[in-house]
Amino acid sequence: MHPRAGQPAQPEDLIDVEKVLGLYYDTVPDVDDPVQQVVFGTSGHRGSSLNGSFTETHVAAITAAIVDYRRAQGIDGPLYVGRDTHALSEPAERTVLEVLVAAGVEVRVDARGSYTPTPAVSHSILLHNGAATSEGPRTAGPGIADGIVITPSHNPPTDGGIKYNATDGGPAGGDVTGWIARRANELVRSGLGSIDRTPYERAVASDLVVKHDYRATFVDDLPSVVDLEAIRAAGVRIGADPLGGASVEYWGVIGELYGLDLTVIHPDADPQFSFMTLDWDGKIRMDCSSPYAMASLREIMAVPDGGSAPYDLATGNDGDSDRHGIVTPDGGLMNPNHFLAVCIDYLFRNRSGWPASAGVGKTLVSSSLIDRVAADLGRPLIETPVGFKYFADGLLQTTMGFGGEESAGASFLRLDGTVWTTDKDGFILDLLAAEITAKTGASPSAYHRSLVARHGESWYARVDAPATREEKAALTALSPSAVTATTLAGEEITARLVTAPGNGEPIGGLKVTTANAWFAARPSGTEDVYKIYAESFVSPEHLEQVQDAARAVVADAIA
Repeated sequence: MHPRAGQPAQPEDLIDVEKVLGLYYDTVPDVDDPVQQVVFGTSGHRGSSLNGSFTETHVAAITAAIVDYRRAQGIDGPLYVGRDTHALSEPAERTVLEVLVAAGVEVRVDARGSYTPTPAVSHSILLHNGAATSEGPRTAGPGIADGIVITPSHNPPTDGGIKYNATDGGPAGGDVTGWIARRANELVRSGLGSIDRTPYERAVASDLVVKHDYRATFVDDLPSVVDLEAIRAAGVRIGADPLGGASVEYWGVIGELYGLDLTVIHPDADPQFSFMTLDWDGKIRMDCSSPYAMASLREIMAVPDGGSAPYDLATGNDGDSDRHGIVTPDGGLMNPNHFLAVCIDYLFRNRSGWPASAGVGKTLVSSSLIDRVAADLGRPLIETPVGFKYFADGLLQTTMGFGGEESAGASFLRLDGTVWTTDKDGFILDLLAAEITAKTGASPSAYHRSLVARHGESWYARVDAPATREEKAALTALSPSAVTATTLAGEEITARLVTAPGNGEPIGGLKVTTANAWFAARPSGTEDVYKIYAESFVSPEHLEQVQDAARAVVADAIA
C-alpha cells in the first residue's frame, strides 16, 4: 500500500502531457519486444507511449487490421467510433480516421467532436443494426455496423487504449481479437509507412465521416431502461462524479432533461486528472470501485455527528463510463459484488416485461451471493470466464436479463425485455441505484443488508501471489485432475473447474469450490503474479485460510 493512497494528487504525480503526446508520434515500436507488441486483453489493446506500447504505429496497424477483418467478414456498414478523455485518445482518434477513410470505410463520429462513453457506442451500434425493430438486432448482412472505442478504461493518465466492438455491439470475442492482434503485429513489423492513410484534415472533411449525436441518441432513450420519473418524483438527491471521464458531458444533460436533483461533481475534463486522489499503489487511476480513487467522494458522503450527507446517493464512473461506483450515506462505497447482487434481486422482482426464462450472467470470480440470489429468484445462473464479451450474446438474445462483472461492469435489458447495450454501462447502473432508492425507500446498502440477512454474510477478497512466466503458463493449461487435494480450508472440495459452467469456455486458470467457500486463480497478463479471488461464507478468518490453502493447491498443481 502506498503511503499516500487516498490522498489528493500533487504536482509531482501529474503527467507531462506534451511528452506523452510527443512520444505517441515519435516512437517506433520494436515488435520483437513483448511489451511493445499488440496484445488484446479482456478489453482491447492498452499501453503507454512512455514505454512504446501505445503509439501511432500501433493504432494505425490495429485499425488497418480491423479493416481487413471487416472485409473478410463482409461487414460493409458504418463503423461507430468513440473516444474518452485520456490525453492519448484524441490523437489516436485522428489516426483511426486517417486509416478508415483511406480504406473507404464510412465512419460515425461524435457530432460535438467530443467524448463518447463506451455504452453510447454499443447503444448506437445496436440501434443501427435493428435493436428497436420488431425483428430485433441483426449481426450480419448488408449495411451491418460495428465500432471502435478509444479508451484505456480506468488506467492511469499516461495510458491509451483501443478496442473493437463487433456487430453484436459488445466487445469482440477472443477469436476475433486474436486475429486482429496477429495481423496488426505483422503491420507493425512492416512499419507505419506500409499502412494507407488519408491526411487528417482531408479525412475529417470527407463524405465518409458522418457526424452522429451519440449523446442525444443515448440520453433520450434512457427512460426505456430505468424509471427516471420515479427518481424525479421521489426527489432523490444524486451527486454524480465522472472522475474526469467521458460521462463528464452527459450527467448534467441527464439531470436537466429529466428534472432530476442531480449535481455533477468535478464537471471538467483534465488530461492530467489532477483532482483525483491516488489509488492503492500511488498512481492516479480512475477506478470507481477503489476506495482510494473514490476517497474524495467518500469524504463528501461521510455523515458528520448529528448531520446529514449532501446527497442520498453518490455515483462514480471510470474513463469510458462503462463502470459504476455507488456511495451511500449509510454504507460508504459499496463493494461491486454487493451492488451486483442488489441489482439482480431488485431487477428480477421489478421488471415484469422481462422474459420469464431470462437468466443471470456472472463471471466465475464474482460473489457466490449472486448464486444464492439467482436460486432464490428461480432464475438460471450463467457463469462465464472473466470478460464482458461473454455476456454480449445473452443480452442480445435476451437469454440473460442481467450480466455483471466483479470489477463493477454490468448491463441489463430495457423495461420491455429487449436489449439495451451489450457492453458495460455505468450510467444505467448508477441510475438504477437511484431507482432502487426511490421505489424502496431504502439505500442500496440497506438493500444489501437485507440480502445478507436472507442468504448469509460472506467475505471476499482478491490477492496476488508471485509466479514465473512458466508457472503462469502451467496455470493456464491446468486440467481438473491436477488438483489432488480433497479438502479446502477444512471443507470437502465439491468442484474443480478449468472451464466455465455457463458456456464451457476455458477460464485461463482454476476454480475450486466447497459448500461455503471457493477460490479462483488466474495468471496476470502484465505482471509476474497470479491473482487469487476467494470468498468464504464462514468468517474473515476462514477467508484467510481459504487464501492460504489456495496458494498451496496452486503450487502443488503447477509443480
